[in-house]
Amino acid sequence: MTVVLGIVAPVFLIIALGYAAAKRGHVDPAGFKGLNAFAFSLAAPALLFLGGTTGAVGGGRAALAFFVGTAAVYATTLYAARRLGGRPLGAAGMLALDATFGNTVMMGIPLVTAAFGAEALAVLLAILALHSMVLLGTATVVAEIGLHARAPWRRVLRATVAGVGRNPIVMAVAAALLWRLLGLPAPPGFVRRALELLGAAGPPVALFCLGGSLAGLDARATWRDTLAAGSLKLFVLPAAVWAACAALAVPPFETAVTVLVAALPTGANAFLLAQRYQIEADKSGATVLVTTAASVVTLSALLAWFRTG
Repeated sequence: MTVVLGIVAPVFLIIALGYAAAKRGHVDPAGFKGLNAFAFSLAAPALLFLGGTTGAVGGGRAALAFFVGTAAVYATTLYAARRLGGRPLGAAGMLALDATFGNTVMMGIPLVTAAFGAEALAVLLAILALHSMVLLGTATVVAEIGLHARAPWRRVLRATVAGVGRNPIVMAVAAALLWRLLGLPAPPGFVRRALELLGAAGPPVALFCLGGSLAGLDARATWRDTLAAGSLKLFVLPAAVWAACAALAVPPFETAVTVLVAALPTGANAFLLAQRYQIEADKSGATVLVTTAASVVTLSALLAWFRTG
């Protein structure tokens, strides 16, 4: 638990600073809006593009198992929220994203390295290579379709394609994927350094903005959705990914890494996307906060189980 707490505590400290800045008026709503735009449009894309164009990638079967399990949970959550819960498509998509999108960068990299060593990073990088593109890209498409649901299908298609094309995070990951497919060398040193400096600001700024958004949160209005999304993220998704690993005969070491990544709390980029589309961002923010707190216990238990298994 000490290892996990050492990684989670700084996350909470940055969220608390954002909360205090909003409560005391040090940063006004316009300021938080600008910080959100910076994190979503510049810092996060720089981080994702850099990660996608540098470093070795392996663990393809483990990554396949991860996305099979994730797709099952995302699709089931989207269907249940839409058909059984009567939610609008955009809101159902955001709930499904909160239940599947993990904090793979700020928590995943240090936790996987501390728990399993540097050799486990190849598996994590294989997941990271498509994590944001698959999940944020899907969520963007669902949100765009939801916003234009009443329009003719041709207009829906045009609006959706345009909306995805305007999404900086999706475009950054797509550019990195194309870069790798073309076999291009890593960006030159000065470009890589600039991307590192810009990208390093992404996770803390996103968490700071999350803290600011929580200042006006009514927990009574969001606890049911937060509980549902949190339970799916911390318990159902790791179980689904473990089942997919077993079905695809993923080696035990890669299975442990993959399931641990699936058990990470909801990432702040899910909150940023909800903020961008103004779709239940308060619920998304609460899910990030609650799952991060609960993950101190759930991740510690999971690590203990893998080490004794």
